[in-house]
Amino acid sequence: HYDGPRKSRPFGPVDCGAIQPTLLESELFGHEKGAFTGAHVRKTGLFEAAAGGTVFLDEIAEIPLELQAALLRVIEEKTIRPVGASEYRAVDVRILAATHRPLEELVERGQFRRDLYYRLNVVSVRVPPLRERKDDIPLLVDHFLAKHGARGPRPVEGISREALHLLQRYDWPGNVRELEHAVERACTLGKSGRIELEDLGPAMAEAVERKGRMTGESMEEMEIDAIRRLLKEHPGDTARVALILKIDRSTLYRKIRRYGIEIP
Repeated sequence: HYDGPRKSRPFGPVDCGAIQPTLLESELFGHEKGAFTGAHVRKTGLFEAAAGGTVFLDEIAEIPLELQAALLRVIEEKTIRPVGASEYRAVDVRILAATHRPLEELVERGQFRRDLYYRLNVVSVRVPPLRERKDDIPLLVDHFLAKHGARGPRPVEGISREALHLLQRYDWPGNVRELEHAVERACTLGKSGRIELEDLGPAMAEAVERKGRMTGESMEEMEIDAIRRLLKEHPGDTARVALILKIDRSTLYRKIRRYGIEIP
C-alpha cells in the first residue's frame, strides 16, 4: 500500500474473525442512525472511510455466507449500502484479503461462495509455513530481538549459536507468531544479554529430539538427502525440485550452497 499509487489515501485493516458476525456488516459498510438498537448516531464503515485507499480483510474465510453476497456486490459494482440506508453509495478501494484456511476446500464444502473466491483471487500470494523457509529464522529472530529485546529486565541483543540452531530445527506449528512468542519469552526470562539454549524452555528441545528419534536422523540430514535425491531425479531442473519441496528457487540455492551440494 505505502509503495503504490494509493499511498496518500487510508489503509483500513479489519480482522473478520475478531468481530461478531452480527456487527461485521456495520463495521464494513457502516450504518444509519436508528438502523438497529443502539445505533444512536450514523457510523461510517471501513469501505467508506478508506475511500481511494486500501481495505485489508484479514481472515476473510470467517465472513458469514449472507455477508459474502454483499461483499461480492461491493467488488463488482463498487457500491455499498450501509445498514438501514435506502440507497447505494459509490466507493473506490483496493481490496487485499488473507486467510490461514484453505479457501478452495471451503468452496467445495459450500462454506465460501465460489463467485466471491474467484473474484478475490485475482493475484494470489502464498506465504509458506515457517517450517518450509527456515532460512528466514535468523532474520526474523533479529527483527523480534529489536522489537522485544529492551522490554525485559535487561537488554537482550543477541542469540547463541546453539539456541539459533534449535530454533532452526523446530517445525513451528504456530508459524511466525509462535517464533515471536518464543523470542519474547526468552527475552523476558533470560539471565544474560543474549538468548541461550536454556532460555527457550524444554518443550522445544523435547519436540526436536522426539522427531529425531522417530526418523532416526536429524532434520538437516533429512533435508540434505531429499535435495540430493531430487536433484538426481531431475538433473539441472532446480525449478522442479523447488516445486516438489514447496520452497522457492532462491531458498533452494541457499540450501545447496550451505550444504555444499553439487548440482548434476
